[in-house]
Amino acid sequence: MSEAVAGQRRKRGGGGAARRAERTAPKHEAARFIERNIPNFEILNDEALEIIEHNAETVLEEIGVNFLDNPAALERWRQAGATIEGERVHIPRGLARKLCATAPSSYVQHARNPERNVEIGGKSLVLAPVYGPPFVRDLHGGRRYATIADFQNFVRLGYMSKWLHHSGGTVCEPTDIAVNKRHLDMLYAHMTLSDKPYMGSVTEPVRAEDSVKMSEILFGEQFVRDNTVMTSLININSPLTFDSIMMGALEVYARAGQGCIISPFIVGGAMAPVSIAGTLTQVLAEALAGIAYSQLVRAGAPVIFGAFVTSIDMNSGAPTFGTPEASKILYGAGQLARRLGLPYRSGGGLCGSKLPDAQAAYETSNTLNAVLLGGVNFCLHACGWLEGGLVSSFEKFVMDADQLGVLHSIAAGIEMDENGQGMDAIFEVGPGGHYLGCAHTQANFKTAFWRSGVLDYKPFETWEEEGAKDTMTLASEKVKRMLSEYQQPSLDLAIDEALQDFMRQRKASEPDAFV
Repeated sequence: MSEAVAGQRRKRGGGGAARRAERTAPKHEAARFIERNIPNFEILNDEALEIIEHNAETVLEEIGVNFLDNPAALERWRQAGATIEGERVHIPRGLARKLCATAPSSYVQHARNPERNVEIGGKSLVLAPVYGPPFVRDLHGGRRYATIADFQNFVRLGYMSKWLHHSGGTVCEPTDIAVNKRHLDMLYAHMTLSDKPYMGSVTEPVRAEDSVKMSEILFGEQFVRDNTVMTSLININSPLTFDSIMMGALEVYARAGQGCIISPFIVGGAMAPVSIAGTLTQVLAEALAGIAYSQLVRAGAPVIFGAFVTSIDMNSGAPTFGTPEASKILYGAGQLARRLGLPYRSGGGLCGSKLPDAQAAYETSNTLNAVLLGGVNFCLHACGWLEGGLVSSFEKFVMDADQLGVLHSIAAGIEMDENGQGMDAIFEVGPGGHYLGCAHTQANFKTAFWRSGVLDYKPFETWEEEGAKDTMTLASEKVKRMLSEYQQPSLDLAIDEALQDFMRQRKASEPDAFV
């Protein structure tokens, strides 16, 4: 759709009325993305980093990586100086790193509400929700296949969650809509039910193209040409394999100047060595190859160095989460990304628990703390992840989203200005007094301490009288309350109409497919 047509539709749709509605609509408090005032934790010394970097270059040159069913990719690599053997690409030492140098060290992803724009890179940390589960769970409905109604409710909860900066992508997989068409409904939900940044579809190159076209309707074609409005997830098929579907989506987004997280997806011991240094070597080799390829498609295309790594239970073969090995890999990969001068994605509220219970809390907190200390710039799965990523949990979503406020507080560091030093309070109270009524406390009590919006701090007697509710019950009540209070952010009626027209035409263009 041309911008002229879009402009005419906006006039017909009453843009002034939409703007007036936006000014009068209730505002949900939303925290700005985190900017760290604390140092990163660096687990590897320079010698260790140099060894891993050398070994990764050896992997690329001597073992190589597969680019499957993608002759155009093989030709790009050939012209860049790589050696091609069948579908195996051998990348000479230093070539991938040289190509990666054109990727930006940071970029801004624009939201339709400019107040929700996020900066990805440097000292920033952007928090996005769970991604990908086919199942959902709540206290009353139990575990079940996800529907588009579930998807929409997760988007609403994400929009209303103060500490969450990003609407995400596939917050659950709505199985009641055809596989080849559900991406349209998911994108539409992110675009209309929230005004935070969002992710595009990567499950087929044509679906990535649809994501770009819908974004052009939402933002305007010229704006999308000049700015990044999507950051989407491109998983590498570890070990050392780049399939044509993900690479096809990457090509679409790179050509359009849209951001991509290029991320190895590794279960240690099954898809990478059991050793931490060995896994980091493979992570770096795969990330280098993927990021370099994005720059072959379009030099300067925004990318994020991704690392999603978990370990494996050697008795059952099941993946494990929140383990010390995973945290060490997260810390090390962050150092490798920073040495390349690239934004870094990892971590999240990961756990293997079947319920939002103590196991879930322990494993989630282990990973989120590592995210904060490890220099992660884009954190996917920050809230809602359950059962090893098979389930999006409504209760855990709001529990995690609440705890993300702790990351904001820790990342801010310690205030050392005159108010932060509190000397006036110490002088006022003196020996043997109390601080409850002093001027410094009165001036600061509303903002002095982080407050949970879910957890219970009442005295035992009050808690018991009110029903002795556990955390899952409190979270379930929070979900209901948030959804009952939700009010959709306004959107120009002509833009909404154009989005729906595009979806109708695309859905009518092909039969439903459920596989």
